Amino acid sequence: MAAASPASIAIVGSGPSGFYAAEALLKSATAVRVDVIERLPCPFGLVRSGVAPDHAKLKNAIKVYEQIASHPQFSFLGNVRVGSDVSVEELREHYHAVVLCCGAESDRRLGIPGEELPGSYTATEFVGWYNGHPDYRDLSFDLSHETAVIIGQGNVAADVARILAKTEAELASTDIAAHALEVLATSRVREIHVIGRRGPAQAKFTSKELKEFAELADCAPWIDPSELELDPASAAEVADRSNPGGARNVEIFRAFATVRDPPKGRTCRFRFLRSPVELRGSDRLEAIVLERNRLEGEPFAQSARGTGSRETLDCDLLFRSIGYRGVPMPGVPFDERHGVFPNVAGRVVAAANEPPLPGLYTAGWIKRGPSGIIGTNRADAVETVECLLSDLPRLVSRSCAGGDALRALLGGRGVRVVDFDDWLRIDAEERRRGEAVGKPREKLTRIAEMLAVIA
Repeated sequence: MAAASPASIAIVGSGPSGFYAAEALLKSATAVRVDVIERLPCPFGLVRSGVAPDHAKLKNAIKVYEQIASHPQFSFLGNVRVGSDVSVEELREHYHAVVLCCGAESDRRLGIPGEELPGSYTATEFVGWYNGHPDYRDLSFDLSHETAVIIGQGNVAADVARILAKTEAELASTDIAAHALEVLATSRVREIHVIGRRGPAQAKFTSKELKEFAELADCAPWIDPSELELDPASAAEVADRSNPGGARNVEIFRAFATVRDPPKGRTCRFRFLRSPVELRGSDRLEAIVLERNRLEGEPFAQSARGTGSRETLDCDLLFRSIGYRGVPMPGVPFDERHGVFPNVAGRVVAAANEPPLPGLYTAGWIKRGPSGIIGTNRADAVETVECLLSDLPRLVSRSCAGGDALRALLGGRGVRVVDFDDWLRIDAEERRRGEAVGKPREKLTRIAEMLAVIA
């Protein structure tokens, strides 16, 4: 290989970790050619399809990704499914290195009886549905019932609760999918329970997200004051200066508890120290059985233990939001326990204590598990890219055909590859449709619709 020839790198997945990996590679002193491969025609992963529509500022990261995509050594190959349109083995043949940034595409299960009853959903399904993700476009959510339960107390649970709680007017000017807005506008949900297995001091909401519940037009947050009694270890957590977020959350919860009786209208109730043990119903979900918990352990290491005391709460809808997990990919080792590709600092390994697989890397949630915020993925991707670049002298010793050969292969298989200019045409059409109805964009929610724009 000539010294001036750039190394060919494929990145699978165009979410934050994929773009940050591309950025790190393109900013390095090494000559590289980066192809980002995405199964959808649209890039940006969870920034497009996971960030709540009423949190538009969080989507500003897309401007950074657009700058990365403008680099002359960057290419986007959308509408390409790795594992069916092209295999990981074929990518490894065509590129000097492959970086897997495909995220955590599945939900953790509750593992309790009744979990499959109609009316029991995952947060991923609901979030994807109201954000217009093609995978979830044709799902239906029956919001004709009054009581909804959300299991989990992180920011995704907060998003689900807030979208259920908002009025049509509060959502109409966002980029929420039109089909979701139509259903939410006729929602009869009046009571929302957000339930966590640990206490208020351990809730994982950011205080900014939590405060938004006090600003809703037609829904009031409410907590029974008895829910906010802290055990000594939790009190120590709140008092610790290194934990300002926990202290602030408890302060906000206490403000919610100053209303002694639940207000009229929609109510969002925060409940703590409870774990679901059973969902009940005949033809559909009718009730959830909760076990009361106590906390055991030292500050910042407390775990919830069941007390044996149970209560039954009538409910018609349930959304579980207890974390994401990755899914296997043909040709890549997979850690079933943790839901990630096994790796050491981003180098994929077949198993613990095994040597890295040459030229195969990972970054983002599929590397470390679903933790952190959008920006967390930058440092994570940089770690992986540093390993890749240190390995590159060995990897470029063989000749690779790179992206041109991959495009030829995909063309021969009838795959319509969507490049970044194609995406910009789709983007412009979404913005045009949105402007007509007073929204930042009206998302195209089916792959066929997107491809028709660029046909």
